[in-house]
Parts: sequence; C-alpha cells; structure tokens
Amino acid sequence: MGDDSEWMKLPVDQKCEHKLWKARLNGYEEALKIFQKIKDEKSPEWSKFLGLIKKFVTDSNAVVQLKGLEAALVYVENAHVAGKTTGEVVSGVVSKVFNQPKAKAKELGIEICLMYIEIEKGEAVQEELLKGLDSKNPKIIVACIETLRKALSEFGSKIILLKPIIKVLPKLFESREKAVRDEAKLIAVEIYRWIRDALRPPLQNINSVQLKELEEEWVKLPTGAPRPTRFLRSQQELEAKLEQQQSAGGDAEGGGDDGDEVPQIDAYELLEAVEILSKLPKDFYDKIEAKKWQERKEALEAVEVLVKNPKLEAGDYADLVKALKKVVGKDTNVMLVALAAKCLTGLAVGLRKKFGQYAGHVVPTILEKFKEKKPHVVQALQEAMDAIFLTTTLQNISEDVLAVMDNKNPTIKQQTSLFIARSFRHCTASTLPKSLLKPFCAALLKHINDSAPEVRDAAFEALGTALKVVGEKVVNPFLVDVDKLKLDKIRECSEKVELVHGKKAGLAAEKKEFKPVPGRTAASGAAGDKDTKDISAPKPGPLKKAPATKAGGPPKKGKPTAPGGPGSAGTKNKKGLETKEIVEPELSLEVCEEKASAVLPATCIQLLDSSNWKERLACMEEFQKAVELMDRTDMPCQALVRMLAKKPGWKETNFQVMQMKLHIVALIAQKGHFSKTSAQIVLDGLVDKIGDVKCGNNAKEAMTAIAEACMLPWTAEQVMSMAFSQKNPKNQSETLNWLSNAIKEFGFSGLNVKAFISNVKTALAATNPAVRTSAITLLGVMYLYVGPSLRMFFEDEKPALLSQIDAEFEKMQGQSPPAPTRGISKHSSSGADEEDGDEPDDGGNDVVDLLPRTEISDKITSELVSKIGDKNWKIRKEGLDEVAGIINEAKFIQPHIGELPTALKGRLNDSNKILVQQTLNILQQLAVAMGPNIKQHVKNLGIPIITVLGDSKNNVRAAALATVNAWAEQTGMKEWLEGEDLSEELKKENPFLRQELLGWLAEKLPTLRSTPTDLILCVPHLYSCLEDRNGDVRKKAQDALPFFMMHLGYEKMAKATGKLKPTSKDQVLAMLEKAKANMPAKPAAPAKTTSKPAGGSAPAKFQPASAPVEDSVSGTVEPKPDPKKAKALGISSKAKSAQGKKVPSKTSLKDDEDKSGPVFIVVPNGKEQRMKDEKGLKVLKWNFTTPRDEYIEQLKTQMSSCVAKWLQDEMFHADFQHHNKALAVMVDHLESEKEGVIGCLDLILKWLTLRFFDTNTSVLMKALEYLKLLFTLLSEEEYHLTENEASSFIPYLILKVGEPKDVIRKDVRAILNRMCLVYPASKMFPFIMEGTKSKNSKQRAECLEELGCLVESYGMNVCQPTPGKALKEIAIHIGDRDNAVRNAALNTIVTVYNVHGDQVFKLIGTLSEKDMSMLEERIKRSAKRPAAAPVKQVEEKPQRTQSISSNANMLRKGPAEDMSSKLNQARSMSGHPEAAQMVRREFQLDLDEIENDNGTVRCEMPELVQHKLDDIFEPVLIPEPKIRAVSPHFDDMHSNTASTINFIISQVASGDINTSIQALTQIDEVLRQEDKAEAMSGHIDQFLIATFMQLRLIYNTHMADEKLDKDEIIKLYSCIIGNMISLFQIESLAREASTGVLKDLMHGLITLMLDSRIEDLEEGQQVIRSVNLLVVKVLEKSDQTNILSALLVLLQDSLLATASSPKFSELVMKCLWRMVRLLPDTINSINLDRILLDIHIFMKVFPKEKLKQCKSEFPIRTLKTLLHTLCKLKGPKILDHLTMIDNKNESELEAHLCRMMKHSMDQTGSKADKETEKGASRIDEKSSKAKVNDFLAEIFKKIGSKENTKEGLAELYEYKKKYSDADIEPFLKNSSQFFQSYVERGLRVIEMEREGKGRIPTSTGNTNGEEVGPSVYLERLKILRQRCGLDNTKQDDRPPLTSLLSKPAVPTVASSTDMLHSKLSQLRESREQHQHSDLDSNQTHSSGSMTTSSTANIDDLKKRLERIKSSRK
Repeated sequence: MGDDSEWMKLPVDQKCEHKLWKARLNGYEEALKIFQKIKDEKSPEWSKFLGLIKKFVTDSNAVVQLKGLEAALVYVENAHVAGKTTGEVVSGVVSKVFNQPKAKAKELGIEICLMYIEIEKGEAVQEELLKGLDSKNPKIIVACIETLRKALSEFGSKIILLKPIIKVLPKLFESREKAVRDEAKLIAVEIYRWIRDALRPPLQNINSVQLKELEEEWVKLPTGAPRPTRFLRSQQELEAKLEQQQSAGGDAEGGGDDGDEVPQIDAYELLEAVEILSKLPKDFYDKIEAKKWQERKEALEAVEVLVKNPKLEAGDYADLVKALKKVVGKDTNVMLVALAAKCLTGLAVGLRKKFGQYAGHVVPTILEKFKEKKPHVVQALQEAMDAIFLTTTLQNISEDVLAVMDNKNPTIKQQTSLFIARSFRHCTASTLPKSLLKPFCAALLKHINDSAPEVRDAAFEALGTALKVVGEKVVNPFLVDVDKLKLDKIRECSEKVELVHGKKAGLAAEKKEFKPVPGRTAASGAAGDKDTKDISAPKPGPLKKAPATKAGGPPKKGKPTAPGGPGSAGTKNKKGLETKEIVEPELSLEVCEEKASAVLPATCIQLLDSSNWKERLACMEEFQKAVELMDRTDMPCQALVRMLAKKPGWKETNFQVMQMKLHIVALIAQKGHFSKTSAQIVLDGLVDKIGDVKCGNNAKEAMTAIAEACMLPWTAEQVMSMAFSQKNPKNQSETLNWLSNAIKEFGFSGLNVKAFISNVKTALAATNPAVRTSAITLLGVMYLYVGPSLRMFFEDEKPALLSQIDAEFEKMQGQSPPAPTRGISKHSSSGADEEDGDEPDDGGNDVVDLLPRTEISDKITSELVSKIGDKNWKIRKEGLDEVAGIINEAKFIQPHIGELPTALKGRLNDSNKILVQQTLNILQQLAVAMGPNIKQHVKNLGIPIITVLGDSKNNVRAAALATVNAWAEQTGMKEWLEGEDLSEELKKENPFLRQELLGWLAEKLPTLRSTPTDLILCVPHLYSCLEDRNGDVRKKAQDALPFFMMHLGYEKMAKATGKLKPTSKDQVLAMLEKAKANMPAKPAAPAKTTSKPAGGSAPAKFQPASAPVEDSVSGTVEPKPDPKKAKALGISSKAKSAQGKKVPSKTSLKDDEDKSGPVFIVVPNGKEQRMKDEKGLKVLKWNFTTPRDEYIEQLKTQMSSCVAKWLQDEMFHADFQHHNKALAVMVDHLESEKEGVIGCLDLILKWLTLRFFDTNTSVLMKALEYLKLLFTLLSEEEYHLTENEASSFIPYLILKVGEPKDVIRKDVRAILNRMCLVYPASKMFPFIMEGTKSKNSKQRAECLEELGCLVESYGMNVCQPTPGKALKEIAIHIGDRDNAVRNAALNTIVTVYNVHGDQVFKLIGTLSEKDMSMLEERIKRSAKRPAAAPVKQVEEKPQRTQSISSNANMLRKGPAEDMSSKLNQARSMSGHPEAAQMVRREFQLDLDEIENDNGTVRCEMPELVQHKLDDIFEPVLIPEPKIRAVSPHFDDMHSNTASTINFIISQVASGDINTSIQALTQIDEVLRQEDKAEAMSGHIDQFLIATFMQLRLIYNTHMADEKLDKDEIIKLYSCIIGNMISLFQIESLAREASTGVLKDLMHGLITLMLDSRIEDLEEGQQVIRSVNLLVVKVLEKSDQTNILSALLVLLQDSLLATASSPKFSELVMKCLWRMVRLLPDTINSINLDRILLDIHIFMKVFPKEKLKQCKSEFPIRTLKTLLHTLCKLKGPKILDHLTMIDNKNESELEAHLCRMMKHSMDQTGSKADKETEKGASRIDEKSSKAKVNDFLAEIFKKIGSKENTKEGLAELYEYKKKYSDADIEPFLKNSSQFFQSYVERGLRVIEMEREGKGRIPTSTGNTNGEEVGPSVYLERLKILRQRCGLDNTKQDDRPPLTSLLSKPAVPTVASSTDMLHSKLSQLRESREQHQHSDLDSNQTHSSGSMTTSSTANIDDLKKRLERIKSSRK
C-alpha cells in the first residue's frame, strides 16, 4: 500500500499522468469533480489540463478510459480553452475510442465530437472524422459515419459541410463490410433530407440495387424542410426563439426562417470538377482540321465524351472553343455542326460562369449558323445558345445578338428573336434595365413588320416576354408607333408566356428537357425557380430599383450599335419629342396662301411683294402684330413662313424689312407648333443671313427659337450642313459661333458628334482665319462636355493649329459646363412621362459613346495574329506595331476585335520584356479606344494583365499597373471582382504580385459602394498575405484589411479565420480588431454630379467622400433634365483629363523635398494680430454675398506667413482638382499639426468658405469631410471658437444646409452638431435663425429643424435674444408656402412644447387661425406627453448623445460652471474609470423621464446633480475609522460591476432604439450565464423600471413616429421580452422585484398586449404571443406576495381610471384568477397580512354597493373567489392575519371573512366546529411562532433603518408589552454589542416617557450623542448596503419600500417612481457614509442633526413624488 499513499498525495494533474491505472482513475474522477465545480469558463484552472485531455480519451485501460471520456466531455463543454485541443482529442477519439467494444465508450466519444462542433470547431472535427473513414478498422469507419450523421441531423447542413462527405459516399457504398454499407445508406438518407435532389447526380454511379434501396428510403422522408435541433454557442438565441415559438404554439415562422436553407445547395457545387484538357486526344487539333469528315467526327466525339462530365475544372479552353467555333461556323457537314454545338453546350454547362469569357466569340457564329434548316441542327444550336446564355449576361452578348438581328435570312432572324425571348425569361426587372431593353425593342419592332410570318411571330413572342418581365410601364414607351392589332398580339403572347414560365410547368419542362445532363438539371431548376419568384414579385419594386442597379455602368454595352449614323445619336431626344412633335406634311403654295389669308389682314398679303420697301415694312409690322395676337392652336406656322419666304423672300434688300422678317420667324417658332417641315423652309435663308452685319443677330435669334422648337441636335445638323455647303466664310464662322453659344444654352445631349467633327475639320482647313478661330472656339465648348478624348480626332492636324486647339482646351480646363437654360421645358414635358427611367442612361452616358466607333475586326487578319505569335521576336514586334497602328488610326473602336485578345494574351508572358511592355501599352490604348465596352474582355485579357504585376522588373510592373488602372477606369470594378479569377491571382505566392495587387485593391475598394459577393474568396489569401515572409506584402495586406472589412463586415471576416491554424488565427483576429477601429465608412450614395476625385491623386482612404469611379461613367442616377447630365459628363471627363496629364507633370525631386516640412507654421500671436487688424478696419471684414477678388487676395496674403508655399499654391489654384489635393494634405496633417491648425484656424475656415462657393461637388464633399474631422479635433482639444472665427464661417456653412443633395445637407448638419461642442449653442442660435430668412426653402426647413434640435438638446436657454422673440420668428414659418418649411416649423414648436409645456402658446404670440389649428393638430398628433426623453436619430446627432454635463464642459461658459462639471467628472471618474462621463447618466436619464412629466421647465442637469451632491455633504460625519475595514465589498463592487450595470441599465430606457437594443443585449448575455447572472442581484428593480419606461416610450412615441421603421420597434420588443423571460426564469432574481415595480411592469405588458397597432404589423402576433408567455412567467416566478399585491392595486387603479379600457381590467382579473389557481402551492410563501391589507384597502375604495354598480360582474366575483380560496386554504386562522389593518372592526373585510367562515362551519356541523376550535388554538400556537418571527424581523429592520428607528422601537415596546414572554434574544444575538445596548436604552426611554418618569428628549428615539457608539451607524450601514444590493451575503426578501406598518389609509404599493427615488436616496446615503468614514473618530455629533438632514432629504423626495403623481392624474 506504500505505493498508494505516495500517489494519493500527488496533485490531480500529476495523478492523471501516473503510470498506475488506479492513480489515473482517481485523477480522472477528481478532475471530473473539479470541472463540474468551476463556474467561470475562463478560469485559469482549465489551462492546467490543456495538454492532458488527449490522454484522458486515449487511456490504454478501458475502465479508466471511460472515466477519462466523461471528464473530457465536461471539460469540452465548459472550458473556454477547449477549442485548442480539438484536433488531437478528436483524432484520439477516432483512433482509440471508436474501436472499443464498449458501447458506452463509443457514445461518449460521439458526444465529445458533437460538443466540439457546438463550441464552433465543426470543421476540425469533420476533418478528423473524414480521415477516420480511411481507417482499416471497419468499427472506426462505422463510428465516424454515425458521428457525421448525428452531427448533420442535429446541427444541419449549414454547419456540417456536405461536399467532402458526398465525395467519399460512393467509396463507402463499395465497402466489403455490410455494417459500413448500411451506415453509408443511413447517412445518404440523412443528407437527402437536407439537400433533396442535389444528392442524385453524385450517387448516379453506385450499384443499382443500392440506388433503388435509397430511392425507397428517400420517398418515405417527410417533405417539410428539416430544421437543426442543436445549435452552436453563438446561435443559442435562435434556440431560445424556437423554443419560445413552440411553447407559444406557433412554429410557422420558424419554418419560414429555415425553409430557405434547402435550395441553397446546388448539385453542381457538390460535384468534383474533372480536368479534361489533358485528356484530349494528342492529335485532336490536327484531326479537327482534317479533310476527311470522319476524322473530324472522331475528334468531336472524343470531346463529346469528355464534356459529358457535369462539372469541368477551370482552365484555358480558348483553343478548344476556337476549334469548335470553327466547325460550327465553317464546316459543311451539318452533322458535325450539330456535334460541335453539343460539345459547346457541354462545355458551357460544365464550366458555368467560367465559360463566360468565351461566350462573346461563339455567340455570333452560332446565331449566323441558324440559317441551317435541319431540325436536329437547329435544336443543337438552340441548346448551345441557351447553355451559353446561362454562363454570361444578356448585357455582355447584347452587341453580338443585335448585330445578327439585321441579317437578311429570315430563319436567322426568327431563331435570334426566339433566343431573345428565352433569354428574357431568365431576366428580372432589375437585370433587364431600360438601357438594355431599348435596343432590343427597336430591333424586334422591325421584325414585327417583316414579310416572313415566322419572323413576325418570334418577334411578338420576344416582345410579349419582355412585357411580362418588366411590365407595361417600361415597355410601352418603345411601342408608341405600333398599331393596335400588333399591340394586342404582343399582349396575347405576354399572357401565354406565363404558361410556359409558370412555376411548375416551367420547371418540369426544363427538367425533362435537360435530363441527360445531370449538372444542368439542378441548375436550371434552381434558376427557373428563382426567376419565377423574381417575376411574380410585385412589379413596381424592381422597377424603382432598376436605375440603381445601373450605377456600375454596365448598361453601356447595350447602346445602339452604330451611333455614327446621322439620326442615331439624337434618338433619345427625338423619342422624347415624338409624342408631341407635329409631323407636318409639306403643303402646296396655294394651300398655304389660303391658310395665311384666314389669319392675316388682306392688305398684308398683297403688300408682301410690293416694290416699295416702306410698304413692305408696313406689311411686316402688321404681320408681326397678327402673329403676336394669334393663338398657339390657330397659328398655321408652315403657311406663315411660306408667306415670308415668298418673293422677295430671303433676297430682301432692305435691312429693316429683313430684320423684321427674321424677328417674325423667331416669333412663329416660339409661339406656334413649329414643325421640322416649317423649319426646313426658313433655315436656308437664316444661314444665308447669319453673316450679315445688320441682320445676323436676328437670324441667330430665329435659329435659336427653331432649335428650341425642333431640338438642337436636328437644327444644328441642318444648319451646319447648309453653312458648309456654301462658300461664304462669314456665314460659316458665324454659324460656328452660334452653335458654340447654343450648346452652352441647350446642353450637349443628343448631338451628333461625328457630323460636327467632320464639319469642324473642314472649318479648320479653311483659308479664312475667322472660320478657323470660330471652329477652335466651338471645339473649346465641346471639350467642356466631351473631355480630353476630343483631342484624339485632331492629332493629325498641323502642329501650329494643334497648339491653338490645345491652348483653347487649356483655357477650358477646370471649368464646368454651364447648366442648360433652354430646351428644358420641352424635354421635361415631352420626355418625362415615358422616358423618366431612361433619362439617366442615355444622357448620363459618357459622351464618348456618342463618338463614332470604327469596326476593326476585319483588319485583325489571321496573318496578323500569326505574326504576333511568331517565334521570331522581331516579327512579333512588327505584329504588335501593326496593331498599335490600327488602333491609333481608328481612334474609337467597336468591341469586336476578332482573335486579337488571344494573341495579345500570349504576348503578356513573352520572354522579351520589351514586347510585354509594348503589349501593355497597346492594351492601355485599347481600353481608351473601346471605352466601357472593354469590360467584356476583362476575364480573358484583364486578368492576365494582373498576372504581369508579379513580374520581377519594376518598370514592367509599373506599366501593368497603369494598364489595369486604365481598364478599371473604363469598366468599373465589378467585373474584376466577380468570379474566382482575382482570388486565384492572390493565391499565387509571388510577393511582387501580392503587394501590387493588394495595393491596387486598397486604392480601389474604398471608392466602391458595393462589391460582388465573390470578394470573400480573396479573404483566405489575404490572411496568408498577412503572414507572408515578405514584409512589404504583410504591410500591403494590413493596409487593405480595413477596406475588405468595409465591404464584407467584421463578422464574415472573423468567420473566415476558422480555417487558420490557432496561432495564425489569434494574430489575424487581433489585426481584424485593429482594422475594425480604422474601418472607413462606405462612400455615401453618389452625389449626383460628382466625379472621381482629381485623377485619383488624393490618398485612397479619403476617396469615399467623392463618388465612385463607375458612377461618373454611367452618369446621373436620377430622372432629371439634361443639364445635370451634361454637367456630370463634363466633370467626369475632366477628371480623366487630369489623369491623362498626371504622368508628365511629375514634380522633380527638389519639389518633393520642399514638401517634407510642416504645412502650417505657428506664428506667435498671429491670430490675435489678424483680429486686431480686422477690428481696426485695417483689412476687409470677411462679409460678402459672393467672394470678390480682393477678399481672395487678402486671404492669400494673410496665409503666406503661416501656410507652406506649395500647399498655398494648391489651395489657390484655378483647377478644382488641386483643391482636392490640398484638402487631402490638410486631412493628413490634421492630427500631427494640431497647434498649427489651431493657430491658422481663422484662415482655414475662411478658405473653406470660399470652397462653399465652388460649383464642384467633389471639392465641397471633401471640404465637409475635413470640417467634420477638424471640429472633432477641436472638441478633443477643448478649443473654444472665437467670435471672429464663428462670424466669418458659420453664416456660409449655413448656406450649404440648403443644398439640393441629401448627402451634403447631412454632412453640414453633422458639422453644426459638432460645432456646438466648441461654440456655445446659444450663440449658434442667432446664426441659424438668420438662415431661416433665406429664399431657399430647403435651407429654411433645415435651419428650423436644427433650431428644434438645439432646443431639444440644450433646453430653452439657447433661444436668443429671448425665447419669446425666437419662437415668434419660428412661428411665422408655419404659414410658409413650402410644405417642408411648414412641417419643420411645426416640429420645432412641438419640440419646444415637449420641453416647455403649454407656456409655448404664450411665447409664440398670436397666430392666424389656420396656423394655430395646424399647430394644435400637430401637438396632438405628436402623441408625446410634455418632455418625454428626447428621441433623436443617432446618425444625425452623434454628438448629442453625450451627457449634457460633458457638453457644459466643452462650452466653457464660465469658470463656475467649468469647475462644477469638472468636479462631477472627477467624482464619477473615481467610481468607474472607463465610463467617466457615463455613470451620471444612470440617474439623469431615469429622472428626466419621470421628472419632466410635471410639465414645468426643465433645468439643466449639471446644476441639478450638483445641488443634490451638496445636500449629501451636510449630514453627520461618522466617528469610527474602523468602518473602512467593514466595507471592502462596497468599494470593489461599486467601482466595477455595480456601476457598469447601473450604466447599462440606464441605457435601456434610452430614447434611441439602437442604444437600448445594445444595452438589452449586454444584459441578456449576463442573464444567460448562470455564473454571471448573480451580478444582476440588487439591480432588478432598477432594470425593470428602465424596461417599462422603454415600453412606455415605444407605446407613446416610437409607435406614433411614422418615419421609424416598424421592424426596428419589433426588434426592440423582441429584445425586451427575451430579456424579461431570461430574468424571470432565474427564480432568485425574479423574487427581488418589488410590488410597485411589478405593478408598473404588468401595466406595461397588458397595455402592450392590447395595442392594436402591434397586431397590424407583420410579426405583431408573434410579439403578443411572447408577451403572453412572459406574463405567465412573471406570475409564476415573482415573489408571490408582491405580485398578488401588485395585481390587486392594478385592478383597483384600472377600475378607478375612467380612461382605462374594460379589456384591461379583464386581463388583470385573468392574471388574478391564475394566481388563485396557484394558491394551494404557494400559500405558505405568501405574507397574508399584506395581501389582506390590500384587499381591505380595495374594499374601502370599492364598497360592495359600488362594485355591484360596475358594468361587469367579474370584479366582485374575482374578489370573492380570492377570499374564498384563502379561507378554504387557511381556515379560521385567516382571521389572525388582519394585524396590519387599523380599527379592523370597521373593516368590511373582517365581516366578510367571518361570514365565510361561519358558512363553512355551518356546513361541517357543530361537532366539527368544536374540534376545529381546539385544533385552531393548537395550530395557532404552532403557526404563531413562525408569524411572530416574521413580525419581529420587520420591527428590527425598521430599527436598523435610519428613517424608521423611532417607529420601530415604539412597535417593539408595544409588542413586548403585549407578549411579555416573547423572546427577542435571537434577533439581538447576531448584532453588535452597541446595537443591543442601543435597543435596550431606547426601550427604557420609551418606558420612562410613557410612565411620565423620564424627562429625556425623545425626538429621535435616541439618547444624546455622547452615549451613542459608532457601531450603531455601522449596523445601519450594513442594512443599507444589504438593501442596495451591495452585500454578497444572504439576500433576504426585502420589505416594500413604504413600510409594511405605515398607515393603512395609503395603498402600500410603492410605484416605480417611489422605487427610483428610494434607490437614489439609498445610494446617496451609502455614499455619504462611505465618504465620511475617513474623518477623525473623535468628532462626535448629535444624531439629531443627522436625522434632520435625512428627513429633509426624504421630504424633498416626497414633495417631488407628490408633484409627479398629481401631474400624472
């Protein structure tokens, strides 16, 4: 036994490793006990066993191993660190447990695996289990499969990855062991339950018998969607929710939640990809070219077999596709064509999206092959087209499809239309935007007039499908010219489409059709399903979204194919006009004369051709008068202009007559319905006269009027062609000048650039210098709109001319195009109805799209391609030179470039680096030349450019980066981020590639508003880059991390760390936390006209301020008239020009060195000197309506001394892009140069006011961004804005609050908000008040709203000069003509009303009756009682959520206030350092909520708190230093947990929903963890008060607020109810709720159940069911006395209140009935004396007669039932419980009870009666003991409490007198000696007083101070601490706050407000004792002073309480 004793002494962890099995067994047993005891999952104790757990499960002794497994299971379940052991333990379980013969061991092993999955280690467990499947031991395999099956069954397919399991299933089915096969069958059935038919394809090759068995099992499975039954730790809430639903009986919603899990798994995903390229026959490419068709057939058949694999591995299929395409296009044998088409179909199905890059090459060939008529060929081609369509988007192939639509062959036309129809079926309203639909509709409309009926039918079907998909509203504008018959046909087809695409029919058809290809079945099924859903969704939703989806700019591919055609450029504008435009036939001269004579005086017509000029002049005057008086509808324009053109017509020699004539033409064009026919009659004459010195201006006016009537694009084209067809140079130059002005007036929209450019070139070649000058001026104007790309057309001009053009362009740089002033009304009136959705597309298109594009595909010959691929590098270079030449010559090209992409791709990895660089340059050219259409080449050409970023040579990488940027500028980022390509690149372990690519992403990501979901694929590689060996890669990865997180969110990123090694994971998570703090916000929705900030020069992280790149390309996203678009385009193009110029203008090294110093130089007293100068009028005062030059010069001079020269140059540069750079630099230096910034603050603010007058939005947004950062910095530095700074800045900032753009207004409001921290709100007020006088209605409205916010946040004191004057001015705006202003004014006054109550009506003075009624109505509607806690939207007022006293601090109004708030801060700091400003909130918030209910003016909180604190200093100082030793708990707890909980609870009642939800979530976390829940003890009442305040706030305020999203409210309700249920499940905490609080809680819950508004909400029923469940929990778990008492008082109140609904009382009674049912079980725990007192009070308020008058008989029956049950349960003893009722003889209750007792006695007979009496007396003796103890406990509690000492002693004296034998010894035994002597002395005093012996003063129930020892206070402190929840010893049930023994006339229930006040006073007292404990022990005080101060305190609180109560009634 010696050995035994040795190991017995060892510690547990050593026993577990001992070589003796007994020692180990004992060790595991002890470890198990230890594990079960440890409550804290993060306890260090767990770590001791970290390395041993594997040994627990792999013990060699079977008996010991069992115990080890038990211990391991408990460890895994409870230890925080258990996750680290996953791999080793699970592998141990698999190898050493699953092979055990004992079933128990296996069960425990499985449990351990499942527990690891529960603690979020599913992947690691699954990995080990799958390894176990390779074991040779069948037992292990079976156990592993069983574990996987159970895991799947319990956790569901979201947690358990199915793909790897399905991969090994076929192998398991082939096992020789029956047990393995059977288990495989079971898991196959389980998997099928989760993913249904997606499992079929992977199992199609298993044994047919097994498959049949499986089929039989699958059929038996229930059809409902499966649900997980067990959840991960992080999903425990969901579990609770499900339980709740089930217990409430409704699981419908749950079903909905998880139902969508099933379709998420796609069979394709589960399949293994097969690599087929290497399996192609070696001679395939030779055979496919062979002359014998049989050989070609063999080659194709070999491919056909390979592509039958349902999933193919990605690879370079370009050559294979090219070969197949050649067969389809060129092979004469139709059988081979069909075979090649099938191969393409197989490739498309197997590769899915990865085939998309080849789609563009193949589609035209297949479509053109539709000329074949053989059905099997057509079918094969159709299938190929459909399969290819699914791999790409309609957008990408639209160009090719549209090109084929014009083919002459009817079969091709028919099949193309049918293909379009089928494609449309896969689209939704959002994926088929107008821009895409428009060209298709145009082409199809031609087909419906085709001579071939099959073409017509196919077109009808396609149009019908489009109609079905996007709805009539969108399609109708395109069908304006279609006659009714055809329209009906289209509609009829549209109705039929539904049958084809109906959910079931469509699916079935597709499934049948594609049965042979298993991968396709699921895919098409799922797609069909999805589309059906999309289409059947209500149409308006998707339609509205359509424009938004275009932001990325893809729609440009679908633009009309030949914008070069003369009419096509103007299509949109013509379209807009067609509905209104009068298409006049040309009338003969006779008809015209007849019409004209009807409206003109006869003399006028006769004198038209008089030979006397005076007569002609008189005739013209009459003509003009007649035209002026004519009505628009009666004016025969064509006839009148014909009359004017009649001889002498435009050959008129007299200039006066001519001027008059031209003026009349302008009048007719303006006043009449002027058609193009009329215009053509006069334009020739006008062009002829435009160069005339005297008549030229009139001719120009007439032309402008015609342009307005017939649209500028058409007029300009006519005028230009006429001017250049004649020889007169003066006319030509004046025409060009007119056009320059016209473009500025009308905007550039719809102009035919191509025609202009050819005319301008003619003009530039003219000999006359005036013509050349005019042409150059016109080019300058065009440059404003088109941008730098315009120059490309003139590069071949002579250098001298080119330099002139450049000079003109230079002049225009930095200017933005003016807003159109003409032609708008026509556009908007005509185009608005049909074209509103289309406006953003067409006009917003980059004007480059209007430029003519050349088709170069014919120049890309096969010879050229083979040259580029030649072995000799010189020949390769020649080929590349040729390509560069072709692109240069073409300038702008169409997207078809034949085989060029493949050829260029090959050159990107050329061994000769020079050629690589040349290729990159070509690709850069290509991007510019092709424009946005380049995006279809991103996958096959763009991604290979990224690969070049990994090149070892620096210059090659730089060239590649420039190329990628050039491409991205054209395409936007979406194309790059979609798919796996980018992540594949990042995966390559090339440090250069990684750092360049990450740097590029870090630059681009912050500018995007959204990214494709595929971005997540890059994250694992990003994490590996974070740990790369190369430091640069690590740095770049860290820089990129916040931008990835910005798009993906922290949760997704953190989840992705799951696959990392534990060490890596911890590091990465730490970096993620860091990045989370630096994560930038996503860019705001694009400001409509912004562009990319200056050439990308600003640092990436500030780019979000301006709109993303793509947006500038796709233009405006709102249906507004052309001016905006034109503007947008100008800006975007300028941005590009800046980029173009960026490279040449690199600064020299020297400049760079200059920039290294500080940007702001601190000049001592510089600011003060500037202020003096301004005061002394030495310089101009900063005050202007628009900044004049002298102000700018003055600022420049002032800045020169304190701002770095280079920065000043940027700041005052003419080009806005330099301002952007300057702002970026200022942002960079903000933190590092705080002193400098503050020293120059006045100048910085003045410079920013200048920026407010700029028209460029990107600068404005950047300036506002900087201001936000600046004011945040100033408030942190506690800087106070000077008057001078404020007055020269705030008025200009307020101008911007009226900006039309939402984003800007929001930013300005945020800045005004932050300014209140550095400049007093009361001084801000007058500035904002001034802003309300603006003419801009938006500004007035916003200023009024801001005033409301100021009043709400800072009270009435901010109103300057006086509240009366201010409110009168605000009230004026109630009558404003603008609705928004009226609303804002009303809301502001309502806000004041909420703070100030009815006094508002006095302050605002007299209002008109209408205004007053509006105001009263609004106040009623606001449904707020005065001064509910201010509810403000968080995002608008981020700063105002700080506590008010901290604001007071910032404002620094005066030294006194500053000191006081500092004092408060210091005080709160000592309590709880983290929450320095917050702790005070706990009181502030709740008090606000209650105090403000009394309708009086709210005083500012800091003073209030301080006043109370002073009160606390007065009372007695305690003479006992030892008190410190007694209260360590107080210190620890109060400074940490308690104050944290106090603070969180105070946030629960916050007016802001999100704050409240966050607080509730934190509390919920505490309540859910048993070991932490205790921390809530002592805070329960406080928490419940906060909760029902929140309920009241929701009921009164949030629910009435129409702006609030009701989902938010439901979310808040769910949080509240969830929390309550958690709380009331913990009995010890539930019992702490006191009566008053329970009463208010029940009131709130019942009100909520009756709220009809909730029922109307979607999830309202669920909320009400949950409340039901909660009420039941409250009734069962609360302290039964308290809840019963609360219900009785609630019933009494509800019956008294006239406003209360009968339903309310009925529900209270139902609760009481439930309580009555519970009584038999709970009677012993109930304090009957209190309950009977409550019933007594109830009966006093409602005597029997009064109760009988109630409408309902329920109240009286409820009361009787309750009393009857009590009598039945207690018998005669019930009469002993009337002790708390004074003069009970008068009580109706006693009489009632006696009657009941008598009645029951009568029934049992007299014999029983006597026995009962005896029994009663016996029982009485026993029970009285317990009762006596309770009663004495109450008395001693009173003696211990400060307020009731005297009353307690008196009661004790009475009691002892009554029961002389009563033993009070046990109560005194536990207390200190001092307390005992104090009680005895007190009793003696009372005795002497009563008997008249003593003359000792008894005012305090205390003897004089000198006799009292400090222990009395100590005792009292003990009791106080216990009541404040600060004592960790036994928690007794506390008595209600108003003493149980107080006067019975007052109801004994303390309402929640009492509770709150008593909480406050308790806390104060405990603090007061705590504070004075250090003072000298010799100081003594009469206790009288202490009590009086205390009573004063209580009286004060009572008075406040009374006020509150009276105001509530």
